[in-house]
Amino acid sequence: MQHWQKVFAQRTFVTVAVFLASLCATFLILYMVMPRYQGEIATAYTLTETPTTENEVKPLTVASEPIQLKISSLSVDTLVKPVGLNAIGDMDIDDNPTETAWYKLGPKPGEEGSAVIAGHYGFKNGKPSVFNDLNTLIAGDTITVVGKDGVELNFVVNKLAKYTPEQDATSVFKSDDGKAHLNLVTCQGVWVNSDKTYSDRLVVFTELIK
Repeated sequence: MQHWQKVFAQRTFVTVAVFLASLCATFLILYMVMPRYQGEIATAYTLTETPTTENEVKPLTVASEPIQLKISSLSVDTLVKPVGLNAIGDMDIDDNPTETAWYKLGPKPGEEGSAVIAGHYGFKNGKPSVFNDLNTLIAGDTITVVGKDGVELNFVVNKLAKYTPEQDATSVFKSDDGKAHLNLVTCQGVWVNSDKTYSDRLVVFTELIK
């Protein structure tokens, strides 16, 4: 009986030793492999979340910085100025109510993705703002952007959409359909005196006419 107990104890010890050795080897492999995969996951997540910049967009046509915006159906012919972000992280805009602002941290009009141009709505010193009649555009209307190089690019209106200031507007600044979009943004609705702004945002979604 003692002999079998001794054999059993020896076999148990060997089994446990083998298990522990396998476990240590597994942890060693995981230790060697995990940092590399953690880095790849972190990089992929960072790239996914990084806002599009001029160096990352793909030109679908020869595109230069926009300097002029024309909407013949609204008798709009105005200057376009490049802007970035303001102090609170929103898209900035010039104070001039008769000019527009292009978001320079995104694509240029004509490059793959969503280029964004914003303009004022309302009246200042009795003068109407450039995008007062933007809501009258309909699908099929044409918008023209003139670049620094003098090249004119035409965009066709697809749809109009209204947002509240609190709504997620990711789709306004990003697209993944491989096309070149130009989205026009302005205010709409009623004036909210406490917020010093209007109640809604109007977005005109367009795409490049090839």
